[in-house]
Order: sequence, then C-alpha cells, then structure tokens
Amino acid sequence: MSKSIETLEETLGYKFKKEKLIIEALTHKSYKQPYDNERLEFLGDAVLDLIVGEYLFKKFPKSAEGGLSKIRASLVNESGFDMLARSINLGDYIYLSNAEENNGGREKPSLLSNAFEAIIGAVYLESGLQKAQEIAINLIEKNHKEISLDSLFKDFKTTLQEMTQASFGETPEYVVVASRGPDHLKEFEMAVIIQGKEYARAIGKSKKIAQQEAAELAVKILKESNE
Repeated sequence: MSKSIETLEETLGYKFKKEKLIIEALTHKSYKQPYDNERLEFLGDAVLDLIVGEYLFKKFPKSAEGGLSKIRASLVNESGFDMLARSINLGDYIYLSNAEENNGGREKPSLLSNAFEAIIGAVYLESGLQKAQEIAINLIEKNHKEISLDSLFKDFKTTLQEMTQASFGETPEYVVVASRGPDHLKEFEMAVIIQGKEYARAIGKSKKIAQQEAAELAVKILKESNE
C-alpha cells in the first residue's frame, strides 16, 4: 500500500471515527488477516442499491419502474463501481498479499468494485445512510456527465443493426482485430464490418464493450453520410 489512509479520507471528504473499520474495508481476503472486507462489501452493495434507487426515484419523477430499473442496473454494477473506485485511486490503498499484488490485483475491476462497496458499507455502519448517500452520489455525479436512460443504457449494436437492415438489407459483422495485455488486464480491439467494408474500430476491456463502442462510432458515421 503506497498511500496513507488520511489521503483517502481527504478525497472522500470523510474522516473515519474508527480506524479499524476503514482498515477492514480496505483489506482483501488474500492479506490473510482475521478479518477482510467481504462482509462490509455485502452491506455496501445493499446500501448502494438503496441510495441509487432513491436518487433515481427523485431525479426522474415521471419515469416508470422499468426505466428506473434499467438506469439503476447501469450504475449499480461492477463496471460502474470500478470506475468510481478508480476515480479516487482506491487501488493504491488496498491491503493485498504479495501474490495478489504481483498478479495485478490493484487493477482488477472486481477487486476495486468490491472495495468501493466495502467503503460505502463502512461509512453507513459508522455514520448512517445520509453520509453514505452524500459520498456515493457526489462520486456518481462527478463521473457521469449525464444520467438518463438514453446516455446510460443505449444499445448501439441494436441501433446499428436496425440502420443497416433498413439501408443495406443486412446486419453488421463484428471482428476481433487484436487482443492485448495479460488476462487480468485484457483489452480487445473490435472492427465493425458492413457489406465487406470496415466502418469503425474501438478498444474495450471486454469484447462486448468494444463492440458497443465500435457500433456507436459506426452509427455516427452512417447518420452523417445520410445527412
């Protein structure tokens, strides 16, 4: 661990009353202590579900349950919490075994996501829902420029398929151009092909993410060509 807990507290805008609680929240099971952050992670997961649910309920008073559920699902997941954890450099503070650290543990999305949930669980346990809500919503709003059904849950692959079927009478093809990095930090480069022509490429942490980003680029290109 390269940074002090005080630095993390300054970033969060919250000073823990019980140091052992924040240490527990930052302790991965590989560190081999009598405690780890899994119980706090469990609690934090439930707390974040409630916090985000209430936030969306108030933010979108006219949205139906189905829409709210989709927006919440796009925020309350490993990818979303991994992003929030990275925004506060949470990986720098986690207690890990040497083996886990050498295996890239500080960069693993699952490990970072779990630690973020544990931190929120610890804040809730010590200072209640309002303080946990304040910290979580502040980070969510800082890291999402726009929170809406369109921006968070837009399926560009479906949009592109509808466009290509209408314009060309066929569906796009996605091809893996390259994959890079070790297993725990793998990146995929995908190309989208329409009528034998490459329209766009994108890189993502998974094939699915790269496909969506390539599809988004292709949608923009097709819209511009039709203007």
